[in-house]
Amino acid sequence: MKSESAPTDTVAEKSALLASLREYFELTKPRVVALIVFTAVVGMFLATPGMVPIEILVFATIGIGLAAGSAACINHILDQHVDGIMQRTKKRPLPMGQLSTRQAAIFSVITGLIAMVILVWKVNLLTTVLTFASLVAYSIIYTMYLKRATPQNIVIGGAAGAAPPVLGWTAVTGEISADALLLFLIIFVWTPPHFWALALYRELDYAKVGIPMLPVTHGNDFTRLHILLYTVVLFAVTIMPFATKMSGWFYLIGMIPLNVVFVYYAWKLYRQYSDQLARRTFIYSIQYLALIFGLLLLDHYVIFITEALQSAFY
Repeated sequence: MKSESAPTDTVAEKSALLASLREYFELTKPRVVALIVFTAVVGMFLATPGMVPIEILVFATIGIGLAAGSAACINHILDQHVDGIMQRTKKRPLPMGQLSTRQAAIFSVITGLIAMVILVWKVNLLTTVLTFASLVAYSIIYTMYLKRATPQNIVIGGAAGAAPPVLGWTAVTGEISADALLLFLIIFVWTPPHFWALALYRELDYAKVGIPMLPVTHGNDFTRLHILLYTVVLFAVTIMPFATKMSGWFYLIGMIPLNVVFVYYAWKLYRQYSDQLARRTFIYSIQYLALIFGLLLLDHYVIFITEALQSAFY
């Protein structure tokens, strides 16, 4: 009997282990962290005219990614009560009881410590300090205070989410430049229309748990107007890399239609609201940011290759 049950027990143990690993992975908000890491990596490449040193690329990516995952895990811990009430978040690992608060806390501390050790040992002190400050700003200052204190929570707290390209930049150069701050500004201005689109169709969720998101405190119409205004400002901000010669025509030609579509979504949302349109605007905003940073990266190397060819032939 023992020999027959052993394989079954082993399969059950493996399944339980995989399920546990999936739950820990969910604590890191992997889709959000993927976008964070991507913008950080773009910041690394934009910081140098050539190739990023492979050691910096690998260790900075791992360090920043682990720190972002640690911050997300702390957010899960601090928000687990409201997560259990809100429709959007009630199936997260902590509200579902799949992991305990203690397990999540240990995981977050270990992940955060590994991130800091990697960054200070293999990257540089400035990147370590800025990454730690971003972790604290998002997981503690935003989650514990700003989120519940003001309808401008996402505007002020957006500074933490806008830091990754600066972290990527400092990982390569060891300093903050105006171009790095411009990358920061793009994400900072993008964050409110991105998140308010979500808040519009999740307004009842936020009202139910007492979180003063803009649609809850100022209403649907006011929020839609501000989404439109922010997308117009974002259009202007995303022209700045071309205006400052950080990027070239390839970027400009690509970013204009991306912004036109975003402004169109915001205008349509302002004129004729529906939950479905708000959801589509939210989804497009994620695609928009990834494409804008993708264009910045591609344009950077179009310029680099063009200059290299000119040097070779002339």
